[in-house]
Parts: sequence; structure tokens; C-alpha cells
Amino acid sequence: MKLANVAGRASVLIEGRVLDVEQASAGQLSSDPMTLADLDVHPELRRLAANADAESLPLPLLDQKDLQAPVPRPSKVIALALNYASHVIESKKTMPEEPHVMVKFPTSICGPFDTIVAPHGRPMIDFEAEIVVVIGRTCKAVSEDHAWDVVAGIMAGNDISDRGEQFRPPIKQFSMAKSYDTFGPTGPSLVTPDEFPDRDDIGLDGWVDGLHTQTARSSDFIFSVARQIAWLSRFCTLNAGDHIWTGTTGGVGESRTPELWLKDGSIVETEVDLVGRMRNPVKVG
Repeated sequence: MKLANVAGRASVLIEGRVLDVEQASAGQLSSDPMTLADLDVHPELRRLAANADAESLPLPLLDQKDLQAPVPRPSKVIALALNYASHVIESKKTMPEEPHVMVKFPTSICGPFDTIVAPHGRPMIDFEAEIVVVIGRTCKAVSEDHAWDVVAGIMAGNDISDRGEQFRPPIKQFSMAKSYDTFGPTGPSLVTPDEFPDRDDIGLDGWVDGLHTQTARSSDFIFSVARQIAWLSRFCTLNAGDHIWTGTTGGVGESRTPELWLKDGSIVETEVDLVGRMRNPVKVG
């Protein structure tokens, strides 16, 4: 299934048309987009979508400007710092033996076409195209063999980062640098794992002002999705709706020659196979 937050309402996308979950279920299911991250609801969503398709219901066409963050209020936004060899090399780091984790504040999350607002006086704003995994049920100590069983779906994300704050001495502020409001665009849809021909080989691409800056596949991960979930759930309970940002690939702005920083008027695009492409303008203000 391809699920989406359309104008603030939980929806299923069917060939470019919108099935409103609350309306289709006659009020039995909530319009809250967080419903989309609940794996216990997914069988009913599939049934509603199948009925709509079978009955050829006159569903409204999707207007992309109505798309918002598919899972807008996660309890946790967990991010991996180094999960592609290309990014480890360009960052001049050693290859990690276990996941290197940081967090983004949930208030950083915004939609696939929302404006990224960069604060005045912060000239080193960077981009990090990522594949985002959304957890679908409360879980703890999940084995790698069963990790995909707790995944609600996949989104695109861009981990916007203030490198000046991130590396400012005397203490590096990774999480703060990535947690400004709007520094976590996600979307444009939430696609369930069964839709991918190979859920461990998903394509990711990023552009800045039309320049193709990043490209990778999830098969390039140092730590697979299953490994990430198993490792994280050793430490903390994962809840339905939690985001796992799986890391960025090589090509970020700080590692380029010359460096490439986001500026007022920049356009950041992020695309994940089947999920779609986000397009976020940047405003300094």
C-alpha cells in the first residue's frame, strides 16, 4: 500500500487517487495520520482499498500540494550517523563496528513540500538524503529475523544539518544541529514493505538546485534495516510511529570541493523508490 497524509487526513493512495480512511470506514477508523503507522490497522486499510478498487468508486485525484508529513508526531526520531561506506570515507572516519546513533527532536518533522527555514547567521546548512523506516507496533528486544515484522513502511527524509553548530567547540552538538523546526522533511508517502521487489535494495537520490548530489541503494548499508531495529530495540522500546533515519550516503555539502551549502532560495529534492520525490524550498528567516 501507498499511504499518505492528505490535508491532515489519513489516506490510501490508489493510482493517483485519494481514499479517505475515516470516510471509507464510516468513521470506524480515525482520520489522524498517525493511524497509518499502526500495523494492526493495515489489514482493514487493505480491505478498504480493495473494496474501493473493486467497486470503481469515484475517488478524488491527489493534489500534491495537499501532501503533508505521513507520520507527523513520532515519539522518537532516531538517526544513524554513519551507515554508508561512501559517507564514512568522505567524513574521514573509521568504519563503525556498531551503529552510531543520534536523535532529531520530533518538532523538526515537516512535510514533503514544506519550506525549510534556516536561521539567520548560520551559513553552513547542509543536506542529507535518507531512507526513513517507520515502526508499526510497540516492540522491545526484536530479533533480526523478525525485525521487518514491526515495520509499518518506508518514507523519504532529508536530515538538514547546521554544520557550524554540529562541530562548534568545545562540545559537538549533533542532535541540536539537526533539530531546528523544519529540519526534518519527510514523505511524500509511506509505502509498506511488501510493495518493494527487494525491501533490502531500495534506491535513494538527492538533488540541490537541480544538481544530482547523492545516489545510493539500501543494499549499500553498513547495518541493514533488520540490524538497526534489533540493535536499537536492545536499548529502548520502539513505538508505532517512531522514525529510524537510516543514514546518508556520500555527496553531502560539507565534503564537496568547493563546499555546497543551502542558501535562501535553494531547492532540496529527495526521492526514494516507489515512495516518490520531495521538493523543499529553503528560506533564511
